[in-house]
Amino acid sequence: MPSARTAIRGASVALLLALTAPSALLALPVFARKYRVSCSLCHNPFPALTAFGNEFAGNGFRMAFDEEPRDTIATGDDLLTLPASLPLALRLDAYAQLYADGNAATDFQLPYNLKLLSGGTLSKKLSYYIYFLLAERGEVAGVEDAFIHWNDIGGAPVDLVFGQFQVSDPVYKRELRLEVQDYAIYKVLVGLQPANLTYDRGVMASADLAGFTLTASLVNGDGIPAANELLRYDNDANKNLFGHLTRDFGDHVRLGLLGYTGRQNGEAYGFPDQNNAITMWGADATLAAGVFELNLQYVSRNDTEANFIPGEPLVDTDGGFAELLVRPVGSRWYGYGLYNYIEASAPVLNVKLGTPVGLDRYESIAVGGGYLVYRNFRLYGEYGYEFFRELNRLTAGFTTAF
Repeated sequence: MPSARTAIRGASVALLLALTAPSALLALPVFARKYRVSCSLCHNPFPALTAFGNEFAGNGFRMAFDEEPRDTIATGDDLLTLPASLPLALRLDAYAQLYADGNAATDFQLPYNLKLLSGGTLSKKLSYYIYFLLAERGEVAGVEDAFIHWNDIGGAPVDLVFGQFQVSDPVYKRELRLEVQDYAIYKVLVGLQPANLTYDRGVMASADLAGFTLTASLVNGDGIPAANELLRYDNDANKNLFGHLTRDFGDHVRLGLLGYTGRQNGEAYGFPDQNNAITMWGADATLAAGVFELNLQYVSRNDTEANFIPGEPLVDTDGGFAELLVRPVGSRWYGYGLYNYIEASAPVLNVKLGTPVGLDRYESIAVGGGYLVYRNFRLYGEYGYEFFRELNRLTAGFTTAF
């Protein structure tokens, strides 16, 4: 099983790779258009957030937590805050890729993603955010993020979020990563289990307590599939609980701990008498120094019946990632390196990154960078390598939003 050596190894690989990289900047202009400011106020580079961008999101997409809604229609009704227009934005990601695993192949993935986004305030305390994937890998993917954010309930530093969101959002937000390569430990599925640390439906609460930020989420544990034949999203009566505790130490260090527990009944998979108990724990850290930022994540997971087979051995899954960002102040270039590692005690992993189902180990590296042509148009390139398939991948692409 991975140990501290794995984290050190990952961090070292990411460091060495990222030192050779450059990339770019862009921002989703929904809020830039509303406030008439540059995207660079919240992003450096897009979609990575600045400190102000994190605060803006935490305030429910407001410049200040007690800000009155802007650009509204005067209806004469104190109980109605109606935006004068519906804020919309589009984001387009397009790639050209070269794959080589003994045989070389090229692929024009144009476009790879096309998103319609909207977000804004509904009142002094309520806000919303939603995006619809008009195209993802050539298909209409539908709604992913879709939630209502209730900010500072009762004047206390407590927020509530209701809807669809990513369980890992309080730790590291996948949608804001700079890499084409993904954070594998968040996406991975174990056996027949639908639960991971990406999208789910439920309620999330966060509170600031004595210098710590505590987040707790109660979710279905089934991801975000379509409703079943009973018109229900959840395929059993169980709910899963996720928690994250984090604290900043000055401007350069952030440390966090996470936990996850839940159960999944096997009836929807043809095993009505079987139940899988899921537990996860993990640690994360962000270390910043000058133009460098190092993000570390470790997660350990246990499944008692990963495939709903009576008496099957407990499956242990361990892994994480190390990510190094290089973001020179005032520069239109940036760079990054990302190292992923996952190992399981049985061949049950589905990493959902184009890899075969039934792996017991996944390891990859990615290094890339690019250049900000305009605030809302960037060019970039990335080299990736998957150890299991001995697959080399070169990606060149652009991202734009308007």
